[in-house]
Amino acid sequence: MPLSVSRAATLVLAVCAAAPLGACSTLDHAAHVATGLVSHQLCSATFVSGVDPARFRREALDPTLGPAGSLVRSHVDREHRQVTATLAGLAPSRAVYRGEGYGCLVVRDPPAPPLSPRVHRPAPSLLAPIAGADVVAPANAALAAAVDHEFEEPAHGPHRWTKAVVIVRDGRIIAERYAPGYGIDTPMTGWSMTKSVTNALMGVLVREGRVDMRQPAPISAWSDPADPRHRITPDNLLRMASGLDAGQSLTATATDAFDPTARMVFAERDMAAFAERAPAAGPPGAKWTYSNINTLLLSRIIRDQAGGDAAHVRAFADRELFDKLGMAHVTLEFDAVGDPIGASHMWAPARDWARFGLLYLGDGVVGGERILPEGWVDYSARLTPGSEHFGYGAGFWTNRGDSLAARTRVGAGMPADSFMAQGSYGQVAVVIPSARMVIVRMGMAYTPYGDLAATERLTREAVAAVKGL
Repeated sequence: MPLSVSRAATLVLAVCAAAPLGACSTLDHAAHVATGLVSHQLCSATFVSGVDPARFRREALDPTLGPAGSLVRSHVDREHRQVTATLAGLAPSRAVYRGEGYGCLVVRDPPAPPLSPRVHRPAPSLLAPIAGADVVAPANAALAAAVDHEFEEPAHGPHRWTKAVVIVRDGRIIAERYAPGYGIDTPMTGWSMTKSVTNALMGVLVREGRVDMRQPAPISAWSDPADPRHRITPDNLLRMASGLDAGQSLTATATDAFDPTARMVFAERDMAAFAERAPAAGPPGAKWTYSNINTLLLSRIIRDQAGGDAAHVRAFADRELFDKLGMAHVTLEFDAVGDPIGASHMWAPARDWARFGLLYLGDGVVGGERILPEGWVDYSARLTPGSEHFGYGAGFWTNRGDSLAARTRVGAGMPADSFMAQGSYGQVAVVIPSARMVIVRMGMAYTPYGDLAATERLTREAVAAVKGL
């Protein structure tokens, strides 16, 4: 979920200095988006990933903040495991680390209920090991060249800052590489790749018979049949076709800090309650609009079905998904009321993102056990009407179907049956059934379109490189 807040910060300082207090409400929200972004992401990078916070701020946050970055002050408090941020002394934000598996939370009144220390005894993985304890050297020179290309920086910027590449074929890693300071077990933010994890958790609920994707979404605020939102289904939400007037989370612009989706994630205590208040702008299914608000509503459904709080959601995700895939280093972050931030805030090592991709490569079956309903993977990769310019399925971006996006990506060398979990700044897990491959790339790319051209090249070169193996 890209954010650019420099104009927002400038306007907050310039306008609020001269305006009556009440006129600054919207600008104040934008300023809190900026400081919430910095405190939350820097907290997670420090206490979840364990990377150098100064370098993370320089590479992952300052380019987003733009000129306003010099006005945003941040402080990492290792003793109390928290990060504070202000914008020119205004809009203070404090993010605290909540413990293993739960990550960080921006503190807002009233305080979130305390979490008991997580006790997790993982069940044996159903997925066979994908590699040993050492970094896997590329299986041939062509694969090595493909991986090296992904780590090359553009001659004149903007930066790519690739941190990890993992390539899996036939269930085993055949090439991987990490940037200095990152390694096999370093959790990295998936941004909107997290939406694909929400897809999987919804799939589990469907398999268990607890959710019907075609019936009205079980959201109590919309229970009145006279409410036009009552007709919105989980399928509409997963496909970004809810008809809600809910902002957009697709493109980075100078005014994104004013967008309701940014306010929801970085400036709201109860994110799903904020999402529930979005009005209907049109009938469900009539228009495709990519918005994090849709996915946070699915997060509320998952929370309610899993037991009503963060601990129950985390246990459900571990039991039904992460443990079965051997995803041992996942942090799923939550808001103050226990909803997973299922649009954008899961951190996991590149190998764990590859394990997740293997679930979809295997049609939802791992170790002989069906985790996702029969047909769910094809459903997820099926093109959503109205998204033809972008090629979106149901929680995944897809090259299937007749869309401009698919023609462009396939023309650049991505197989026509491939689909991908994709997040801001170049996070991607490409699933390629025809090549029996999963390709993961993680980093902080500020190149155009989240470095999509480099993803296309990496996929094209990697697929070509395995033909002789």
